[in-house]
Amino acid sequence: MMDEMRVALVTGAARGIGRAIALALAQPGIMIYINDVANLDEAALTQKGVEDKGAKARVVTFNVADAGAVQQAVDEIIKESGRLDILVNNAGITRDNLIVRLKEAEWDQVLDVNLKGAYHCIRAVSKPMLKQRYGRIINISSVVGLMGNPGQANYVASKAGLIGLTKAVARELASRHITVNAVAPGFIQTEMTASLPEKTRAEMLAQIPLSRFGTPEEVAQAVVFLASDTAAYITGQVIHVNGGMLMV
Repeated sequence: MMDEMRVALVTGAARGIGRAIALALAQPGIMIYINDVANLDEAALTQKGVEDKGAKARVVTFNVADAGAVQQAVDEIIKESGRLDILVNNAGITRDNLIVRLKEAEWDQVLDVNLKGAYHCIRAVSKPMLKQRYGRIINISSVVGLMGNPGQANYVASKAGLIGLTKAVARELASRHITVNAVAPGFIQTEMTASLPEKTRAEMLAQIPLSRFGTPEEVAQAVVFLASDTAAYITGQVIHVNGGMLMV
């Protein structure tokens, strides 16, 4: 549960982990802005789910890779709600390929959304958070950002970069009671993992001491904790939600 009424922005929240985060944050008295750009029907379902839990919600359709669109959206949120307390940078894409075949466009697309998109959002929310002397920024990284994964050099680089970004910004904003943390999920039960061949799923499961995939809801609960006042003394950290796949 959140400790008091807050205004939150969750990027890439139409489905999967993003939807689970929006639903987990939802409760009476909170306003949640649900961002997505490609799955508007799914985003509407997320909005309904949030509202069914007694929270207010609105879908905001902007591309996190577009700096101007991000700034305009944040300005509108501040104008409408008067503040912005929680930013969850969850938007992400994949364009998998082995490095010898990885096209520059595939590299740029993934870095522009996954890493540069987070930078755009953090930069846009920093001023209002500094002014209100309060904020929670949570970046969704990945276990592969720490251990690597073949065929995902662009995705891994973006998720590793998010961890460095988290630590740098945490140091910059801490004096104004703004915490910045990352959550690094492992293999999570999603549409993508459900469609994998059984052999591939078995190989993935063999790497996980808890012998199962995680759920989007388990990732979301880590985000809820970091977004709460209970986590006020935690900043610059990476919370690993991976079933023991990586222990650091």
